[in-house]
Formats: sequence, structure tokens, C-alpha cells
Amino acid sequence: MSRKYFGTDGVRGKVGTFPITPDFAMKLGWAAGKVLASTGTQEVLIGKDTRSSGYMLESAIEAGLSAAGVNVALIGPMPTPAVAYLASTFRADAGVVISASHNPHYDNGIKFFSNSGTKLNDEQELEIEALLEQALNHNAMDCVSSELLGKVRRITDAAGRYIEFCKGVFAKDLTLAGMKIVVDSANGAAYHIAPNVYRELGAEVISINDKPDGVNINDHCGATHLDSLQTAVMVHEADLGIALDGDADRIMFVDHNGHVVDGDQILYILARAAKLNGTLQGGVVGTLMSNLGLELALKEMDIPFRRAKVGDRYVVEQLKETGWKLGGEGSGHILHLDHASTGDGVVASLLVLQAVLESKQSLAELVSGMQKLPQVLLNVRLTANNADEIIASSAVKQAVIEAETVLGNNGRVLLRKSGTEPLIRVMVESTDPEMSQTQAEHIANAVRS
Repeated sequence: MSRKYFGTDGVRGKVGTFPITPDFAMKLGWAAGKVLASTGTQEVLIGKDTRSSGYMLESAIEAGLSAAGVNVALIGPMPTPAVAYLASTFRADAGVVISASHNPHYDNGIKFFSNSGTKLNDEQELEIEALLEQALNHNAMDCVSSELLGKVRRITDAAGRYIEFCKGVFAKDLTLAGMKIVVDSANGAAYHIAPNVYRELGAEVISINDKPDGVNINDHCGATHLDSLQTAVMVHEADLGIALDGDADRIMFVDHNGHVVDGDQILYILARAAKLNGTLQGGVVGTLMSNLGLELALKEMDIPFRRAKVGDRYVVEQLKETGWKLGGEGSGHILHLDHASTGDGVVASLLVLQAVLESKQSLAELVSGMQKLPQVLLNVRLTANNADEIIASSAVKQAVIEAETVLGNNGRVLLRKSGTEPLIRVMVESTDPEMSQTQAEHIANAVRS
């Protein structure tokens, strides 16, 4: 059964437009509270990023949960992975994150997860949606008696606890003393977390984009806009730069030369380090969009590699299926299930810093063992919602076969439809940039015809 409101990352949209409205948020909180209470839930932890709309949504969800008889613990602005960790630490039965991750301030979202950091199961989400429909369409939202209303408390030491958790990931015999790091917190949830983690481990930290005002989250800063970080690294002659996104589940690096080190390269660094110290469990899971250079570099080290569909939830599924621990996306969403149940930018950054120190190499030297292949991505806009039909057509299939024949073992082709727009994305990568462009255009022409 398909879901009406829950997507792959909870409920998300533009603030003030259904479903990201106070009324919807309250009724969603109530429906979730009713379902969770039926399984014995007594308290739900709520965290958010720094968007001004987070206060409105937090209050609405809090009211809904209380009306359902569920207690609430508020921790304020905190990274998404911190909410997952703290829900378990504070013995809450579930967690809520109010965030739209790397999106602009005018978007927001709501997602629920268990105290183990995993999303609610399919049965629970469908139950919540059924109750939500009743509340929305039939005004069927009730309220427990006053003596049974959920109570609300605010947790004041959440940031300190999460900082200590992050520091615990870093090897106790290592220190960041002598290292100069520029940190870009994207004016987001980690603005009071990430700089302090690196400082407390000994680094000299230059912190930028760490003054959230409710609307500047992800605004030309953070993991999706690296220009300011690259400039700061060069100006301050830093050893490297670290950029998080608005809810700090993504991480990107800049080396001392100002060059970007993306998620694929981070996976290479972590896999290589784990292989060398004997802690790698199985192989690495990437996605259909992971650069072929990552796959080839891992192959040289005899490290197995699998591709999941695009999206961190699919990477997690593959990791659980294989029993492997390391996976992620080029966007910087890195999963290391030995340390966190979800993508955690600060944790991933510490693992990279540890690999740098243990190798006694600079970040630039460490990543040089992986050569990214030139990648061409063409978006072909459609006049009708018939992407599946076009991709399955004999003309497009033949164009793909022809391109793959030309590329041989030195490249690959990927066709996929957009999940949000009437587009077909044509991606070709190979050792030859000109060849990639030519073959991508060849396939795109077949799609258009």
C-alpha cells in the first residue's frame, strides 16, 4: 500500500503550504502519538534545525503528542544524527526531527524514527496515515482526559552529551593539536556542535557560517555551496576545511589546495583506512550515481562494492542485507553503522581526520589514490509523464547498447527518471571526457526522439 504523506525522508514541503502547516503538524503529532502509545511509548524526543519555522512546527507537534497522552522532551536545534543518538541516551521511545536538511529556509520537514535510530516500520507509518486522514477529513482528532495529557520537558545538556559521543569515535591516542581546520556549519543545526568537537580534540578552528538567524540556513554555504569554505581555507592557510549541511547529516571536505573532496572520495579514504587496519567488514555500498573511479579504486584493493538506488535509505537496506558497515553517496551522506545508525557528518569527519593522522599524509595525498572519472549529466525534459515508457523503448535501449559498446570497460551509462520532475537523467562517465559528452548526447537524442 502506497503512502500519501510519508516520503523516503518523512513529510517535507514548503512552509505554509499543505502539508507543512500548523494544523497538519498538530494532527500528525496526534496520529503518531496514538499509534506509538498503543505500543507502549511514553516519551518522544523532538529536535530541529535552525529554521524559524521549526518553532511553529515544534509547538504544533508537541500539542498533538500531548493530546494523545505522550510525553515530550525538547532538545532544541540539534543535528539529525544527534536526535537519533539522544533518543536512545535519554531513554525516549521515539524521536522526531524537524528539518529539510540541505533545502532552503522556506522548506521544512518532519520525520519520525525509533529510539534505535531507524525509521518507523511500514505498519506504523500506514497506521499513522490512516488516523491522520480521519483527523484531517473528518475532524476526528480527540484528546485524552486532562490527567492523562502528555507532559513536556526541556533538556538543557543535550549538546554537551552529543559532543562527548562524537569525541568518543576518535581514537584516544590521537589528537588534532597542530592542525588548523576551517569549519562551515551552514548556519544550521551543528553551529554550536561541530566547531567545539574539533576544538576539544585539540585543533585550531576557524568557524564560518555559524550564526543562524532562522533564514540563512544553507544560504550559499555549507556542504552544497563550498565557495566560501574554499576561500577561507586558502586565506587562513588551513590544513583542510569541513562543510556540513543544515541538519549535519552530510559532510564535504576541502583540502589545503582548495580542492573539494566529496562523498565518493570520503568513502575511498575510509575504506582504505579500514582495509589497512583490518577493521573493514565486507565491502562498501555506494549508489547508482557513485563515480566509477570509486569502484575501480576499491577493486584495486580487493574491496567488494555494491550499488544501491539513490537515497540513503537504500544504502542502509543494502548494508543490512550484506552485513557490511560502510556506505554512502557522493553528496556526502556517509554511513558507518559501527558508529551511528544514520548518516552523521561530524562522526564521518572525525573518521577521515583519524585516517589522515594515522597515514601521516595530507588529505590531498590521501585522496590521490582514487581518480574520479569525468562525468556528464544531461537532463532531458519530457512533455508528458512517460519516462518509464521512453526508457523501455527499443530506440533508447539501442542507443544505450551502442554507447556501452564504445565505452567498453572504461566507462558506464546510467538512465533514470527524476522523482520530482518530468525529466530523464542521462549520465555517462568514462576516462575520456569528450567520449562521455558524445555518448551522453547520443543517448539524449534518442530519448528526445
